[in-house]
Amino acid sequence: MAPLNRPAPVEVTYRNMRFLITHNPTSATLNKFIEDLKKYGVTTTVRICEATYDTALVEKEGIQVLDWPFDDGSSPFNQIVGDSLSLLNIKFREEPGCWIAVHCVAGLGRTPVLVALALIEGGMKNKDAVQFIRQKRRGAFNSKQLLYLEKHRSKMRLRFKDSSGHRNNCCIQ
Repeated sequence: MAPLNRPAPVEVTYRNMRFLITHNPTSATLNKFIEDLKKYGVTTTVRICEATYDTALVEKEGIQVLDWPFDDGSSPFNQIVGDSLSLLNIKFREEPGCWIAVHCVAGLGRTPVLVALALIEGGMKNKDAVQFIRQKRRGAFNSKQLLYLEKHRSKMRLRFKDSSGHRNNCCIQ
């Protein structure tokens, strides 16, 4: 059987947030996956699909793996959204410049939705978040996920203050 043609990891950065969108590694590709995570300095990986690899090997490298699965082609449960935003709030405040890796099976549905929610909560307009991710990850989102993101109302839960106490209002770089 020929190896699957997996897309390369994609960098998504906005303000002080840095995400690495990847596909789901397998036992055969786990070493390359870990190598990619280490290259970016990823300290936390969010796995939002069924388990296909041993997290102990990733965690042995000092990289935390969080399991927050939800169904393929769907949008995340409220609990996952809340947990994700809480994690990002802590990580991006306490570890400026850190990278968070997020993956589902192909990195085209569930993963982009979770990253888009973070961008929206960080101040990006809903449609701009979708377009921004699609520029980097062709084929991202299905119609059900697009509708979910369109209806999402931001509570600005990822708007960070700079060292002088002012909201970070910089634009996309």
